[in-house]
Formats: sequence, C-alpha cells, structure tokens
Amino acid sequence: MRYANWHYRTNKLKKLILITGVAGFIGSSVANRFIKEGFHVVGVDNLSSGKTKNIPEEVDFIKGDLSKDGTINLLPKKCNQIIHLAGQSSGEISFDNPVTDLNKNTVSTLNLINYGIKKGSKRIIYSSSMSVYGELKKRKVNEKDKCEPLSCYGVGKLMSEKYLNIFKKQIPFVSLRLSNVYGPGQDMDNLRQGMVSIYLSQALKNKKIMIKGSLKRRRDFIFIDDVVECFFRSSTFNSPLNLVINVGTGISTEVKKLIDMILNKIPGTTYYLSKPTKGDQNLIVGDNALLKSKLKIKKFINLEHGLELFLSSL
Repeated sequence: MRYANWHYRTNKLKKLILITGVAGFIGSSVANRFIKEGFHVVGVDNLSSGKTKNIPEEVDFIKGDLSKDGTINLLPKKCNQIIHLAGQSSGEISFDNPVTDLNKNTVSTLNLINYGIKKGSKRIIYSSSMSVYGELKKRKVNEKDKCEPLSCYGVGKLMSEKYLNIFKKQIPFVSLRLSNVYGPGQDMDNLRQGMVSIYLSQALKNKKIMIKGSLKRRRDFIFIDDVVECFFRSSTFNSPLNLVINVGTGISTEVKKLIDMILNKIPGTTYYLSKPTKGDQNLIVGDNALLKSKLKIKKFINLEHGLELFLSSL
C-alpha cells in the first residue's frame, strides 16, 4: 500500500481505475484482480470496517469518507473508471443509524457520480445488493421485478441505482446486485454481516452457532472469485453498460442445508435459534440469465467446494 500523491504521479489514464472500499473483503479482492491485469489501482476507504492489512501493496491509497467533499478533492485529477464498493454493508446495522447509512451508501454514490462526470470517467460500476427487492413474491426474482426493500440498507442501495440511471448519459454505469458473497478474506470478527462467515466463525471459536431467524430461509451463496470475475467483466465488456444485473449462482439453498454442511465439516458443532433481525428477508434468490448473457459467465463454484476453500484459508 502506498499513500497517493498526485503532485508527482502521472500514470496512464487508460489503466487507472478507482476502487472504493478497497480495504474490505470484496474491494481488496477486486483490487488484486485488476492489479494482476496490469491496471494502476487507486483505492479509497474510511477504514470503519475495512483493514489496512487487506489493501494490496501496489495500491495508491487514500483514507477518507466519500460522503465528504474533502475526500472527493483528494481523488486523482483523471480517472478512467470507478468501481464503487465502499459503504455500510449490513441490513441489520443500517437500522442503528439510518442517516449514517444514507451517507455511506447514497451520498457517497452521488459524490462519485459527480466526480466521474467532471473527470471524464468512462463508466462507474456499482456494488448493489439483492436486498433492494425486499420480500420476494416468487422463487427467483429478475431485474425487472418491483423493488420494495425492507431495510434502510436496501433503500439506500436502490436510491443509488436510481441516481446512476438518471446520470447514465453523462457517465454509463453497471449495477451489480450481489447475493450472499463468501470466501477467503471475509471478516471473521464481524458477526453482523455475511451469513457464511458468521456461522463459520462461531463454529470454529465456540462450536455453537446462533441462527437469527428460520432455518427455512433461502439464500444464493456465491464465492468471492466468481464475484470478482463479474466486476472485472463489467469493467472490460461493453454489453452490460447501463444495466442492473443480479449476481448469483441462481441456486436456492436453505439455511438448514448450509448449517448441515458446516456441522459436517466442523464436527462437534451445535446450533440454536434466536429471533430474526429487523428487515431480514426469507428468500433472496435471483434469476441470473442476464448475468450469463451479458457477462458470459456460465459456471460457478458450488457451495460445498467453496466452503472447503474458505476453511482451508483460515
């Protein structure tokens, strides 16, 4: 990690990409992929949940809150593309302080849209969420279905998508509605975000898992490598421009099945049920036909193998 100094840095614009939330689980993984592909990555993070140890060494790093003008003023004078992953990423936590959630997830997006327009950025890729849909009325939801979010977090993500759509003629966008992402690098200390990491962390530390809500809830669990590939192709393909795309395997998995897998892999572990979190969804599974069509991704790492890779990295 290097701290950015724009007084002396004049890297090639075509290879300069701004990645926000670069100290987080997904942001750092995306940054590593772009670095391997020869891009010059400028990263931003306020380090409220991200960790400096996650930031790749090659990244030019800016510490700051993107809802503040002071941070925006620190960004490079030219920027070819923006990948916006920064923000508060828990539906549960969003109820603690909805105004803070609004600033982190929506005001920051508006500021980056304005920045990208001024700096002539070619596109902005936004990390959205399946939480925008709310309680699903059918087994799989597609991008044209009505959105009725149940959490402050979901509202903020949906509003950010709408702002991106308003300004798409000035700066094209790709909005990726992520399902439940898991894998190596996920924060095992954060027990309020990331279902797989929460359950694995409790199993490894205490041999006891607290499950907030029903075992019959269904999720689409997608491995981090597949998500990184979606971000990279959204940056390098023209086919997804100005589209909202569900990012998931398209496979509906009951929470009970996930728990059974974990109990099998970590013998001696038990679980118990607790009350559900506010704004939780019973079903979060998306139709991924558009993802397959526009990003040409056909195969995904299955949950069984993904869990093995995750555990082997710990």
